[in-house]
Amino acid sequence: MKIEFDAIALPTKHAFHIAREATARTRVSVWVRLTDEDGIEGWGEAAATPFYGETAETVAAVLPRYAQVLEEAAAGDPFALERTERALEKAIGRNPAARAALSCALHDLLGKRLGLPVWKLWGLDPAAAPLSSFTIGIDDPEVVRDKVREAESYSILKVKVGTSHDEAILAAIRDVAPTKPVFVDANTGWTARQAVRALPMLESFGVTLLEQPVTKADVEGLKEIRRHSRIPIVADESCETSADVAKLAGAVDGVNIKLAKCGSLREALRIVHAARAHGMSVMLGCMVESTLGIAAAIQLAPLVDWVDLDGAALLANDPFRGPGLESDGRLRFNREPGLGVERAGL
Repeated sequence: MKIEFDAIALPTKHAFHIAREATARTRVSVWVRLTDEDGIEGWGEAAATPFYGETAETVAAVLPRYAQVLEEAAAGDPFALERTERALEKAIGRNPAARAALSCALHDLLGKRLGLPVWKLWGLDPAAAPLSSFTIGIDDPEVVRDKVREAESYSILKVKVGTSHDEAILAAIRDVAPTKPVFVDANTGWTARQAVRALPMLESFGVTLLEQPVTKADVEGLKEIRRHSRIPIVADESCETSADVAKLAGAVDGVNIKLAKCGSLREALRIVHAARAHGMSVMLGCMVESTLGIAAAIQLAPLVDWVDLDGAALLANDPFRGPGLESDGRLRFNREPGLGVERAGL
């Protein structure tokens, strides 16, 4: 099986900042292509994130080493997904975005060989997928108002907080969208005490979900917030893989899965099962990434309770087309085999 890859620049429409960092206006992902002996290609995207120890450069460095592992583990059998992904997981450090790209490419390849979308291979029903939220990054309140006006068609908003002017940001949201459901994501920007103090303010603005208020290791802080909160608490940075779910039981109401964080489609499925076993809800999220990365996550969407798959909708220039968001937040599933993605402009 041949592996090829290229860096792809992904400029965003607007500056997109979160509590723990002011991020670059242009992200760089890696487009991965696997070709089998019959010439069928499978595609995947590595949305590398420095917070999880990766850049486009580290992905490019590790992919040739993973290629050998993949060849040995698959042993000419494209259906040996579990064995292959486990071998990649154990091979060279963690590298979740790089492995996720290979996982998505393998599933895309298999779907194309069988002539079926990946979601259909799993027996899922697109009608069961929830609406996606659309994210408003941290900015000055007047800019936030403009962004909310621009996102008028979306049914659910997700707002980045964790600043000294969070109340003004939420007031700006409600000035323009007084009745829409609003999720809030602090991206580890608060202490437990700050989060508890913020709860009445969040409730006053009708916030319906609070994501990752404290640092990833502060499970006790999550428990303390949940004890005081009538708003569901969701762990994102605190839940990287299925091994993290059990320790979060009782500390949060749900967990957020991202392929570039957990490392593969099959690991994402394991997180769903682990969360359900502990009576927890599940969110499906993304990085700022192209339609290729979003299309892979969409295959899982019927299994979850909340969806935040707006990464490609934030881009000024998307190099791919395929599954994604409709203008109201509904998910558009592929009927084409695999992930159903092609290059834009072709």
